[in-house]
Amino acid sequence: MIDTPNAFLMELFKSAVAAAQPAIRVPVFLPEKPDGRLVIVGAGKAGGAMAEAVEKAWDGPLDGLVITRYGHVRPTERIELVEASHPVPDEAGFEATKRIMEKVSGLTKDDLVLCLISGGGSALLTFPAGNITLAEKQQVNEKLLACGAHIGEMNCVRKHLSSIKGGGLAAATHPARLITLAISDVPGDDPDAIGSGPTVGDPTTLEDARQIIDQYNIDAPQSVIDALNNADNETL
Repeated sequence: MIDTPNAFLMELFKSAVAAAQPAIRVPVFLPEKPDGRLVIVGAGKAGGAMAEAVEKAWDGPLDGLVITRYGHVRPTERIELVEASHPVPDEAGFEATKRIMEKVSGLTKDDLVLCLISGGGSALLTFPAGNITLAEKQQVNEKLLACGAHIGEMNCVRKHLSSIKGGGLAAATHPARLITLAISDVPGDDPDAIGSGPTVGDPTTLEDARQIIDQYNIDAPQSVIDALNNADNETL
């Protein structure tokens, strides 16, 4: 029997968290087997648990690579898990992201890409646009975290400084079929906000990103300014 308000609220919280566990939610939404290959990719703090849930529920062949935060790996055999840094990206995330882009290239319309996205995917999926170096991307990311910008503003800038966020991963998978399973950590649960929406369209623009840089007086490297003024870096 729950006899105090605090105990009731704690039990309510535990029940809500338990109901959202990947082991429970992921298997329910797994697609039917494709005619071609199944490729698993993804990133996020829940990436390890999501990959583990897919492995346990999928009885056919699969291949994949998922990036998760240091200390968040789970026991998987067929899906490779790579640990990387969050909330500031690092070299491990950059190298793993390049490998993800390679895995989804050259697919056919009979293939299926299953993308597992959760909170933290923004930092873990790191593939700078244009001539931006990883060090410069880290610098801007740290300034965004320190300036007081909210998550939507940070993601807007990060999407436009990336070749994989803001729908970039979706473009790379074409012509394969793409399904995204996402666990949200953002208010409103907008798909484009979870992990900076690597597989969905982006409602923000380069102009929005430039205004955010100006609003918070972020002293960005010239390569970042150039990227935000390059129409080729507009998101999908």
